[in-house]
Amino acid sequence: MKLTLDEATSRCWAEVDLSRLRENYHNALKHLSGGARLIAVLKANAYGLGAAYVARFLRGEGQTFFAAASYNEAAEIRQAAPDADVLILGLTGGGELDKAIHEGLILTVFSRAYAEIVVDAARRVGKTARVHLKVETGLHRLGLMPEETAEVAALLHESGAAAIEGVFTHLALRGRESDRAQLDRFRYALNDMARRGLPTGLAHALDSIGMVRYPAEQMDAVRTGAWLYGVYPRGYAHPEESGLTLTVKARVAQLHRVAAGECLGYDETHPLTRDSLIATISAGYIDGFPRLNGVGSVEIRGRRAPVAGLVCMDQMMADVTDIPGVSEGDEVILLGGGIGVDEYATVAGLNRNESLARTGRRVPRVYLDGGRVVDIECEMD
Repeated sequence: MKLTLDEATSRCWAEVDLSRLRENYHNALKHLSGGARLIAVLKANAYGLGAAYVARFLRGEGQTFFAAASYNEAAEIRQAAPDADVLILGLTGGGELDKAIHEGLILTVFSRAYAEIVVDAARRVGKTARVHLKVETGLHRLGLMPEETAEVAALLHESGAAAIEGVFTHLALRGRESDRAQLDRFRYALNDMARRGLPTGLAHALDSIGMVRYPAEQMDAVRTGAWLYGVYPRGYAHPEESGLTLTVKARVAQLHRVAAGECLGYDETHPLTRDSLIATISAGYIDGFPRLNGVGSVEIRGRRAPVAGLVCMDQMMADVTDIPGVSEGDEVILLGGGIGVDEYATVAGLNRNESLARTGRRVPRVYLDGGRVVDIECEMD
């Protein structure tokens, strides 16, 4: 099912600004130094923009290395950019492991037990497994302890069934002192491997925040995700280098007068304090807008309208009493325009990355370049 622009924008949709994505990408490249490569992180559907489309687009800009969180994400990216490298950052288990090895996707090895599973799978498939080792340095999530990394690397290397193409860690970003301690632990693991004559491949420890915070620690590669989509480090002096790429919009479905004292939707604790003109908007929490209750605002006709009542699964309401001329069918901005991702996330109690990535799968993505519509995609095609 292919959508026309009229169809795609009839209810709730997301506009992806490819011009801004291009600028963000090339600005990220300008931050790299010492020959460091950029690994473009496209997990969570490229933070809501559409992973396959973004992979094709960035491949056209010269990007050759991507990362995802799972096998199915990586497979989608590989299909979109067949000649690119794709690193799976998390667990690849069960029947997916054999497929990932066969397809040449890069696995993350984070324990001795998993290393042995990968070796067995590679022998079963009859193809060398491509791996990056993940080192646990203080995030306490996935990873080999620094003192065991070389030993597991030797297991993989000597098996003849796995090729070590990289070693990485991830900073918790709790503070500069703890970040330095993590980097020191990571260097210990790298040095231990080198001392034993084991290949390390690409060493990488930094994400988008680390890219600008610790330019001297970029090593061989930087994993850049949020920056590409317009989420820059808080307090960064040049926010113009990473502009928001996603604008989420919906339509006013109906206008109705509601008397003072009435509650809206499923809410029963916030009665209206005045007779009000209420707009029912064709988007809800399954489309990505947080399930707020009388908190936050949307933008209609260039003005703010407070969210009214409890946001429902598929619809929500806003008070437009003070906005002249609102009509059924009017465009509503939920995220973007005058509602930046920092404000949106703060009001909803969300992480900024989550604010983008939660945009629902039934929401069509309208891709614009230079303000011109160049493509329309919907995951439910």
